[in-house]
Amino acid sequence: MNTLRNKVQLIGNLGQNPEIRTFDNGKSVARFSLATTDSYRDASGKKITETQWHNLVAWGNLAKLVEKYLIKGSEVAVEGKLTHRTYDDKEGKKCFFTEVVMTEMVMLRGKGTAEE
Repeated sequence: MNTLRNKVQLIGNLGQNPEIRTFDNGKSVARFSLATTDSYRDASGKKITETQWHNLVAWGNLAKLVEKYLIKGSEVAVEGKLTHRTYDDKEGKKCFFTEVVMTEMVMLRGKGTAEE
Protein backbone atom coordinates (compact mmCIF):
# COMPACT_ATOMS: atom_id res chain seq x y z
CA MET A 1 0.00 0.00 0.00
CA ASN A 2 2.99 2.35 0.46
CA THR A 3 3.44 2.59 -3.32
CA LEU A 4 0.02 4.25 -3.58
CA ARG A 5 0.71 7.07 -1.13
CA ASN A 6 1.99 9.60 -3.68
CA LYS A 7 1.26 8.42 -7.20
CA VAL A 8 0.02 10.53 -10.11
CA GLN A 9 -1.12 9.20 -13.49
CA LEU A 10 -1.92 11.61 -16.31
CA ILE A 11 -2.74 11.36 -20.01
CA GLY A 12 -2.47 14.58 -21.97
CA ASN A 13 -0.73 16.67 -24.60
CA LEU A 14 2.48 18.66 -24.32
CA GLY A 15 1.93 22.41 -24.22
CA GLN A 16 5.38 23.22 -25.59
CA ASN A 17 8.56 21.48 -26.64
CA PRO A 18 10.41 20.07 -23.62
CA GLU A 19 13.17 22.20 -22.12
CA ILE A 20 16.27 20.03 -21.76
CA ARG A 21 19.21 20.81 -19.53
CA THR A 22 22.40 18.76 -19.16
CA PHE A 23 24.59 19.33 -16.12
CA ASP A 24 28.39 19.16 -15.91
CA ASN A 25 28.17 15.66 -14.41
CA GLY A 26 26.26 14.45 -17.51
CA LYS A 27 22.89 14.15 -15.77
CA SER A 28 19.94 15.46 -17.83
CA VAL A 29 16.61 16.97 -16.85
CA ALA A 30 13.58 17.63 -19.05
CA ARG A 31 10.79 20.04 -18.11
CA PHE A 32 7.49 20.60 -19.90
CA SER A 33 3.83 21.32 -19.32
CA LEU A 34 1.07 18.78 -19.95
CA ALA A 35 -2.57 19.63 -20.62
CA THR A 36 -5.30 17.25 -19.45
CA THR A 37 -8.90 17.77 -20.48
CA ASP A 38 -12.04 16.67 -18.65
CA SER A 39 -15.64 17.00 -19.86
CA TYR A 40 -18.89 16.80 -17.95
CA ARG A 41 -22.48 18.03 -18.19
CA ASP A 42 -23.74 20.76 -15.87
CA ALA A 43 -27.19 20.80 -14.24
CA SER A 44 -28.79 22.16 -17.42
CA GLY A 45 -27.21 19.45 -19.59
CA LYS A 46 -24.67 21.75 -21.22
CA LYS A 47 -21.31 20.08 -21.93
CA ILE A 48 -18.47 21.73 -20.02
CA THR A 49 -14.85 21.07 -20.97
CA GLU A 50 -12.05 22.04 -18.60
CA THR A 51 -8.31 21.93 -19.27
CA GLN A 52 -5.79 21.64 -16.44
CA TRP A 53 -2.08 22.35 -16.91
CA HIS A 54 0.55 20.31 -15.08
CA ASN A 55 4.29 20.95 -14.74
CA LEU A 56 6.33 17.80 -15.37
CA VAL A 57 9.99 16.97 -14.84
CA ALA A 58 11.96 13.90 -15.97
CA TRP A 59 15.52 13.01 -14.96
CA GLY A 60 18.28 10.84 -16.42
CA ASN A 61 17.38 8.30 -19.11
CA LEU A 62 13.73 9.31 -19.00
CA ALA A 63 14.77 12.90 -19.78
CA LYS A 64 16.73 11.64 -22.79
CA LEU A 65 13.64 9.77 -24.07
CA VAL A 66 11.56 12.92 -23.63
CA GLU A 67 14.13 14.92 -25.58
CA LYS A 68 14.30 12.36 -28.38
CA TYR A 69 10.61 11.61 -28.89
CA LEU A 70 8.32 14.34 -27.53
CA ILE A 71 7.37 17.68 -29.06
CA LYS A 72 4.60 20.20 -28.55
CA GLY A 73 1.24 18.47 -29.09
CA SER A 74 2.51 14.93 -28.47
CA GLU A 75 0.06 12.79 -26.52
CA VAL A 76 1.66 10.92 -23.63
CA ALA A 77 0.70 8.92 -20.54
CA VAL A 78 2.91 9.57 -17.52
CA GLU A 79 3.24 8.29 -14.00
CA GLY A 80 5.13 9.93 -11.20
CA LYS A 81 4.89 11.61 -7.82
CA LEU A 82 3.59 15.02 -6.87
CA THR A 83 6.17 17.39 -5.37
CA HIS A 84 5.87 20.90 -3.94
CA ARG A 85 8.70 23.42 -3.76
CA THR A 86 9.03 26.94 -2.45
CA TYR A 87 11.57 29.58 -3.36
CA ASP A 88 12.09 33.31 -2.95
CA ASP A 89 11.91 35.39 -6.14
CA LYS A 90 14.13 38.37 -6.97
CA GLU A 91 11.97 40.68 -4.83
CA GLY A 92 12.12 38.28 -1.86
CA LYS A 93 8.51 37.11 -2.28
CA LYS A 94 7.91 33.44 -1.45
CA CYS A 95 6.72 31.46 -4.48
CA PHE A 96 5.12 28.02 -4.48
CA PHE A 97 5.59 25.50 -7.29
CA THR A 98 3.99 22.09 -7.81
CA GLU A 99 5.23 19.54 -10.32
CA VAL A 100 5.01 15.87 -11.20
CA VAL A 101 8.37 14.08 -11.09
CA MET A 102 8.00 11.38 -13.74
CA THR A 103 8.91 7.75 -13.12
CA GLU A 104 7.32 6.19 -16.24
CA MET A 105 6.09 7.30 -19.64
CA VAL A 106 4.12 5.76 -22.52
CA MET A 107 4.13 7.66 -25.81
CA LEU A 108 0.67 7.61 -27.37
CA ARG A 109 1.52 9.79 -30.38
CA GLY A 110 5.18 10.36 -31.16
CA LYS A 111 7.35 13.01 -32.76
CA GLY A 112 6.29 12.35 -36.35
CA THR A 113 2.54 12.33 -35.63
CA ALA A 114 2.03 15.18 -33.17
CA GLU A 115 -0.66 17.65 -34.13
CA GLU A 116 0.33 21.29 -33.98
